[in-house]
Amino acid sequence: MLRFNAIRTGYLLGISLILAAIIYFFASNWGGLDRTFKIVLAAALIVLFYGLSFVFARIRAVPGQQAFLSNMFLVAGCIAFGVSVALLGQIYNSHADSYGLFFIWSVPALLLSWITRYNPFYMLSYVLIHLGLWLYFYPTMQSVPYSELESLSIAGMFAIVNLLLFLLTFLHRIHSAPLQYMSFTVFHIAMLAMTNSFAFDEYGMVMNVPHIAVIALGFYIFIKVRLNKTLLTLNALALSAFAVFKFIELAEAYTSSLFFVFGLIFVALLLTGNVWFFRYLNRLGKTLPEAGTTDISTSKNETTVHEEHGSEWISKTVSRVIKVVGVLIGSISLIGLIMISTNVNHTEYVLLVVSLLLMILMIVIPESKLDSVIRYTLLTISYITGLAAILWSDQSLLSVLFLIVSIAGWIRSKGKRQLFFAYTFVNLNLATILFQQYQEWDGWNWTYKFIIFSLFIVNAVLYGVSYFISKTELKEHLRNSSLFFSLLFLFWATFFEDVVPHSYMFINIFYFVIVTGMVFAFARLKQKSEAIMSVVFWFIFIGFKYYDLLWTLLYKSFTLALLGIIALGITWWADRRMAHSGKAAFDADHRSFSFMRLSPLLIAIVIVLQLGIIGYQTARSETLLATGASVKLKLAPVDPRSLLQGDYVALNYDISTPPSKPLLQEEEWSRGKVKVVLTPDSQGVYVADRLYQDGEKLASHEVILNGQWYGSRILYGIENYFIPEGTGRTVEQNAHFAHIRVSRNGDALLERLAES
Repeated sequence: MLRFNAIRTGYLLGISLILAAIIYFFASNWGGLDRTFKIVLAAALIVLFYGLSFVFARIRAVPGQQAFLSNMFLVAGCIAFGVSVALLGQIYNSHADSYGLFFIWSVPALLLSWITRYNPFYMLSYVLIHLGLWLYFYPTMQSVPYSELESLSIAGMFAIVNLLLFLLTFLHRIHSAPLQYMSFTVFHIAMLAMTNSFAFDEYGMVMNVPHIAVIALGFYIFIKVRLNKTLLTLNALALSAFAVFKFIELAEAYTSSLFFVFGLIFVALLLTGNVWFFRYLNRLGKTLPEAGTTDISTSKNETTVHEEHGSEWISKTVSRVIKVVGVLIGSISLIGLIMISTNVNHTEYVLLVVSLLLMILMIVIPESKLDSVIRYTLLTISYITGLAAILWSDQSLLSVLFLIVSIAGWIRSKGKRQLFFAYTFVNLNLATILFQQYQEWDGWNWTYKFIIFSLFIVNAVLYGVSYFISKTELKEHLRNSSLFFSLLFLFWATFFEDVVPHSYMFINIFYFVIVTGMVFAFARLKQKSEAIMSVVFWFIFIGFKYYDLLWTLLYKSFTLALLGIIALGITWWADRRMAHSGKAAFDADHRSFSFMRLSPLLIAIVIVLQLGIIGYQTARSETLLATGASVKLKLAPVDPRSLLQGDYVALNYDISTPPSKPLLQEEEWSRGKVKVVLTPDSQGVYVADRLYQDGEKLASHEVILNGQWYGSRILYGIENYFIPEGTGRTVEQNAHFAHIRVSRNGDALLERLAES
């Protein structure tokens, strides 16, 4: 099964890389293709992915995987449709990342969700609808003034939508565990946002009551009505998040020594409650049936076992998050308490002494005498407070003393996570000492680079030393941790500008060659953890360098496509090899089936609908370009980037802020639709003259333009002009006018920008 899942992961990775290549290619807005060819290419890609889904539903080219691949290509086809809609927006210069794009995209995603009941479509629909709603209320590059009650209502709408989705999944009207957990989580995030007293002075305090009631009801339902350990864990996380957020609000309002004492008590209760809750959760699972189980004596099927593993993973994650939050609050409370309650001139020394004593106690006390959670919580608090103290004191000798004690704490630690955490603080101590020694050395920029290079060398040396240590847990930890930090600091250095001529390029090439060599060397030596680590850093490097100026989106697209083809080829070869050796799970796909094979007619209707949307939008835009009145407007651009559509200039027209006239009274300034009458000035540039009144007759030289109020500005849907990558600065400097096409009913398309 492990090999089977690895094969699926390989196919999924390859398809994802090719989809990413398509997105990058269209986002590059390459001038080598005209708009007709781009539209045909986009439609062809949609047909290609759906066609591949149909082909894999009918043939057995990859035994055991054909249904999986058919379904993945079906999802890819839906994603390709969204990219095509974004491309139309780019070609015809409609809003960048507009809510309309995501709502249109969500239509086939919702239909395919209804047809297939497939989790990827459920999640895609969920994300698209939420993006559409968010961008509707908070448009990109536009600041919309909302009152406190309006903002609260928007958060409430998100809460209600997610509550309804959760109830549909919880009551099994929709069968999707990921959608259930996502909607439950976002519901509580929205509820927590509504209790924010910083943002909602009038309503935040009142909203605490329904949020507490919802959390309490969750505990009752998930324990007494229908046991569900995963939802119970997420509910506990919601309670912890609420408690922490309220603590922060109180800290801002009532900072005092007594408050910080309560902060330490709060941390103790939080961590104790965390331990108690998860012990109770484990006992609960042994005495009651899991969610959806009606017969306790019935043996658990494979699905239930899978759910238990998922629940266990979520429980561990939530527990760790709560511990981290508790440690942070405890550290802040301890530092605040010492700073407020001590009357000495040098509070930092008191802070350092307290942290050292606490650290030494945690090191000296035997493991059997103290709970591990308490030990490492207190040890972490001592690390954080001690680090704050040595940074404050700026005394190298004290920093060295703290480093020695930190190393002792690292050696005494047990467990991989604890060792790694302690090793991290050792590196922070080294960085602090280097900073204190060389902070005046030829400016901060040089000091910063020197520290990073030094830490890379130290960790690289420690990695080499680890091979000469006798085989112990510490040796394995030192090898993994030192390798991680060596790669981390070397990767960090790849972003440095030239220290000496061409050093930037040299460091990047050095990193790529070294890490690539490590991937193959560790794989050959069967050093699994090191191989995985080097692969991860290799992909991180590739990913981050896509934002580097030396790489254009076009070249990135080709690179991603090549990597995707290689990944698919290697996976197919491995799949065939496993099949010939008899190790393939020939229809380990026995629980899977091709949706294209089961519902071809319904899916075909959705595909035709998608192509129809693209055709309609294209025909509508082309007609407007061919028949619309030509209007010239004065503008002032800026240069951002769209998520899917690439670089564009955001345009601010003179007509966006019309002059004050009798028909433009302040009471009319709302977020409603409006029609503006434009008239040309002596130079042929159109200016806003007045708001159009129903039934009004226009002069022959006047034009109506549809817009919408946003505060005191009017937006016309022509505020974005998409450009090839890297040309934004030139457009900003040279473009002073926009030429648009306006239809008789007032709709507009941005045609081109001009200098005069």
